[in-house]
Amino acid sequence: MTWLKRIFLFGIVNLLIVVTISVLTSVFGLQPYLTASGYNITSLAIFCLMWGMGGAFISLGLSRIMAKMMMGVQVVQPNDAQFGGLVQRVHGLARKAGLKTMPEVGVYESPELNAFATGPTKNRSLVAVSTGLLSRMDADAVDGVLGHEIAHIANGDMVTMTLVQGIVNAFVMFIARIIAFAVGSFIKEDSLRYIARFAVTIVLEIALSFLGMIVVGYFSRMREYRADNGGAKLAGRDKMIRALESLKAAYEIRDENQPESLATLKISGKSGGLMALMSTHPPLDERIAKLRTAPII
Repeated sequence: MTWLKRIFLFGIVNLLIVVTISVLTSVFGLQPYLTASGYNITSLAIFCLMWGMGGAFISLGLSRIMAKMMMGVQVVQPNDAQFGGLVQRVHGLARKAGLKTMPEVGVYESPELNAFATGPTKNRSLVAVSTGLLSRMDADAVDGVLGHEIAHIANGDMVTMTLVQGIVNAFVMFIARIIAFAVGSFIKEDSLRYIARFAVTIVLEIALSFLGMIVVGYFSRMREYRADNGGAKLAGRDKMIRALESLKAAYEIRDENQPESLATLKISGKSGGLMALMSTHPPLDERIAKLRTAPII
């Protein structure tokens, strides 16, 4: 059942936003696409795009705050006695990447070797590193990890993935309503027709959201390859490869207490098997092989 839990938790925040929007718009009659003769397709498409993108950008806007709360990230300063050197290394890579505003740097308690970058914009970003990574990785590998996360910020991956998620949300809402309207057309009684359309919309949005994770997962994996390349450019190819090899060697160390809904933010994530299509990260072996041969751009 672990993989089911993983899928559920990964999409729960976005799914709840989409479903909540649908419930509120139905309860308060905020459905401008409905006419006496049925759906106005153009109005429906605009409605779904606005609310789908809106839900995704709400998630993005809250991403840094939610990551701190869910992961227990403690922000550290450059003069911190224990982690000040980490802040200086992150900021050095950020300047090399051309970032104008330095990201916040945080540490969270976890035995797993992992790190993540998040935030609504390049100017309001966060790089967080696990205590397990800092204690078990050598300096070169840590530099590779930090370069990877800075590359995510410099590439604007948080916004890019939000746009992808927003478009997926819009399609989910649109298709669910089209099918629900068709189902309701077979019911003659008005009150039952409304209930049926509402119920079918919610059920389809849940089901289609999981299918949408396949699309989101694909784009996320492509961005991971690009961040690996960016990490190699910032920290050096050897350090980036060293980082991925260290992750592979210690892959069995995972913190079951950390929420899997943040898996997409991390440098390492489980992939393969039933989760392959929804995985946010490519297999480590593939990433290492690609990094050895790909030109650093």
